[in-house]
Amino acid sequence: MSYSTADSFRPVTLDDVRGAQKMLSGVARVTAMEGSRHLSQMVGAPVHLKCENLQRTGSFKLRGAYVRIAGLLPEERAAGVVAASAGNHAQGVALASALLGVRSTVFMPKGAPLPKVSATRDYGAEVRLHGQVVDETLAAAQEYATETGAVFIHPFDHPDIIAGQGTVGLEILEQCPEARTILVGIGGGGLAAGIAVAVKSLRPDVRVVGVQAAGAAAYPPSLAAGRPVSVENPATMADGIKVGRPGDVPFGIVGELVDEVRTVSEDELSAALLLCLERAKLVVEPAGASPVAALLSEPGAFEGPVVAVLSGGNVDPVLMERVLRHGMAAQGRYLAVRLRLTDRPGALATLLGALSVVDANVLDVSHVRTDPRLGLTEAEVELHLETKGPAHCAEVGQALREAGYTVIG
Repeated sequence: MSYSTADSFRPVTLDDVRGAQKMLSGVARVTAMEGSRHLSQMVGAPVHLKCENLQRTGSFKLRGAYVRIAGLLPEERAAGVVAASAGNHAQGVALASALLGVRSTVFMPKGAPLPKVSATRDYGAEVRLHGQVVDETLAAAQEYATETGAVFIHPFDHPDIIAGQGTVGLEILEQCPEARTILVGIGGGGLAAGIAVAVKSLRPDVRVVGVQAAGAAAYPPSLAAGRPVSVENPATMADGIKVGRPGDVPFGIVGELVDEVRTVSEDELSAALLLCLERAKLVVEPAGASPVAALLSEPGAFEGPVVAVLSGGNVDPVLMERVLRHGMAAQGRYLAVRLRLTDRPGALATLLGALSVVDANVLDVSHVRTDPRLGLTEAEVELHLETKGPAHCAEVGQALREAGYTVIG
């Protein structure tokens, strides 16, 4: 399965996906399908999680990268390959290249998380840090390809890539033949397009729904316009689907075969990541949790059984800490309050005592005594509290008011 540049818009067929599945045998894992009782109760129908976060390299990207590189001509392999990525595609290309004995160079942004940079190097790629954003990194990789003759491995805009990702769809139908709805995150569109080709060819009755982060949602305006259009300055914590423009090849497939593209908020992404960790015991990155975010957003909108594709689990620990706290706040389990009190010995202890009565766990205290806004005998305190939910937040606020405190923010 090899395509020249001129063939880059060749349609992807079920036979292509089946060929990719044979090629990936013994290379990519057939990842687990886990049931979620919590989500099933919420949706009112069985919900299953397709755990690509447990794939080799931590995401589905190995599938497409391996198929693309394996399909290169001998002279192309000899020239080596080059890719640009902030993480998941980088690791997929690095491992696929190592398995196939092909030299790989991966350009990554200077701000890429260190664990992802280290993992990419460990898989055998030469890593070059260039640029502050992925667009700059992408340009550098393409320039390198032009100068050296290395083959540029696009993360989503190539039929081989889409065929490889489509093997996820074949596995879903084998593991959950009764599925009625499949939810999958969309960035450039390679995974959604591949799954749609596989699923719609065999089960046209199954509804395929794409999910994008609202701050980086290029597909809804592109589908409305009938052509790929760019979103300026895409912004989302879900870097795995933070793509400003749909790929030309997947766009045509998504427009034809994907039934709907939904968007989710940052709060919903945070809550989904937290739910995967707490309820399913699965570490999932924000992009990988986007299908779960869609279920949380409107659980009654999907006919079951539902399969949510957890596309990746490569989350930086620093980001994980921030996202979990954000998710707790979105669920009313994290409360920040600011208030003023009389600046006298024991005042702070009295305040903390009032909070202990209602079982609020104090995570952080900021105490300001010198500020032009404060009176001579006043101090301002900002408290970060761990709570048990919205009702408990209301109870904390009521307890503070009854104790004579005025909450100002």
